[in-house]
Parts: sequence; C-alpha cells; structure tokens
Amino acid sequence: MAAPQLGDLLAKGKAAFVMTEVQQNIIGPNGPWVPLVEAADKVNLVANAARICKAARTAGARVFHCTADGLPGSFGRSYNTRLSAQGSRKSAERPAEDAADNSPFPETWEEGDILMPRFNGLSCMHGTALDQVLRNEGITTVVLSGVSLSFGVLSTAIDTVDRGYQLVIPVDAVAGFPEEHAASILQHTLSMLATLTTTDAIVEAWQSAGA
Repeated sequence: MAAPQLGDLLAKGKAAFVMTEVQQNIIGPNGPWVPLVEAADKVNLVANAARICKAARTAGARVFHCTADGLPGSFGRSYNTRLSAQGSRKSAERPAEDAADNSPFPETWEEGDILMPRFNGLSCMHGTALDQVLRNEGITTVVLSGVSLSFGVLSTAIDTVDRGYQLVIPVDAVAGFPEEHAASILQHTLSMLATLTTTDAIVEAWQSAGA
C-alpha cells in the first residue's frame, strides 16, 4: 500500500494541529529542564510552531494548545514516576511566577484556538476531550509538535495512532534530549508511526489547501 501524500493528509477539514507543552513554563527561558529548553531553541521550535499555526488557521484547521497544568496546591497530582517527582521538585525550586506561567507562547496563540490542559499523565489524549472533539469534527489527521520526544510527544503519538488517526510530525517543531536519543526516537520509532516532514512542507501544503 502506497504511503499517503502530505497534501491528502492535510486536506481541508481532515487535519488539526496539536501542540504538546509548547508553553512558557516548560520551554521558555526559565524552563525547568535547561537541556530541553536548549533543544527546543536549537530547532526554533516555537517559531516553527507559530508558522504552522498560521498556516493551519489559513486552511481552516483547528489549533490545539495541550498544556501540562495543575490544580491549586498541586491537588491530585501524580507522583508515581521519577519524571513527575523530578518535575515537582524543579517547580518548587523556581520563582513562583516562572512555575505558574503555563500559558502558550504569544506567537503561537490566537483567539479561536483551543486550550486543552491535562492535569496528569504524559499524553494529550490522557484525561482530556481531545479524541472526542476531533472525532466529532471528522478529523482524521493530527499534526503534532512540542516536547519532549522522550515522553509527551512519544506518548501522544502512540495514543494518536492507536485511536486510528494519521499522524504527521514536523521534525523541526519537536525536541528532546539528549540530542542523540531524540534523533534515535525519530529515526527508529516515530518514523514507523508517522509521516515525518518539515515545517516548510506543512506550511506549503496547508497554504495550498486554504487557497
């Protein structure tokens, strides 16, 4: 069976753009994991995500900001992994305003976008209405951007394909660390699950779809 073409995957009404943890308290200048901030900066993740957002809106595709959030006082937060425990410790060590600013980057946000926080887990599909609202709108392709390739992107990718969606990942709008490990996940795992492409190719395809 021939691989689907990007233009077909991103045809009008078929696709949505989903960002995972493209938020200021994760990959902003004072993000808790310095190597992750550096990895995101190296690929110009926020700028590339902003370009995809603009192209998606032009083509009539919905933009989702899936953020890692928390309830007041960290009520109900999971501490069942080393990752969650480390994240909690790092948050406690940061200035309160840095840890609390879980908002999307201004360059990626526009009125009409959908903010979809999750309070536990790693995947954008976990404990949210993302799957249901995509299905209700007849969306069949998810374009995925964000961090990290080791956890949030990977778990969301698996959840997405397990639910029957086509998955498109712009390799210059995702990041993780260490660099060699992130590259290996893209090459050996995500290449088997998704159409790997670039921001330029997605922007071009969505501009054509919106023309």
